[in-house]
Amino acid sequence: MTTKPPRDIAAYPFRTHTETRFQDLDPLGHLNNVAIAALFENGRVRFNQSLPLTHAPGTRWLIARVEIDYVAEGFFPEAVEIASGIGRVGNSSWQIVSAAFQAKGCVATSVTTLVLTDKNGSRPMDDAMRAVLEAQLING
Repeated sequence: MTTKPPRDIAAYPFRTHTETRFQDLDPLGHLNNVAIAALFENGRVRFNQSLPLTHAPGTRWLIARVEIDYVAEGFFPEAVEIASGIGRVGNSSWQIVSAAFQAKGCVATSVTTLVLTDKNGSRPMDDAMRAVLEAQLING
């Protein structure tokens, strides 16, 4: 089940500011879909780096799915605030839920599903990892 991303910035425990670029525009002068995906990637990486997550040698997490909903037009040169948090924590997977905001409000939302893996495939996360993720749950 996918968590529905809130469109209220206050629901998210983490925020990062990202500048838009002229090259992010489509022919109509809006932030294009690839640029929005890159903005979410930047926000997701900064969110991950803010977490005190460690994992056992030989394990890693992989992105299994990325969903993006385009809510409103985004524009250059206005910066974007990417807000992120955890939407769901499963046995070996979790969702990072994010929303992109400009002055007029939410312009897009994203849900990224990640899976903890080792050489044999997915593996359950330990209690310490689960606690770190659950401490970052979104409100809403």
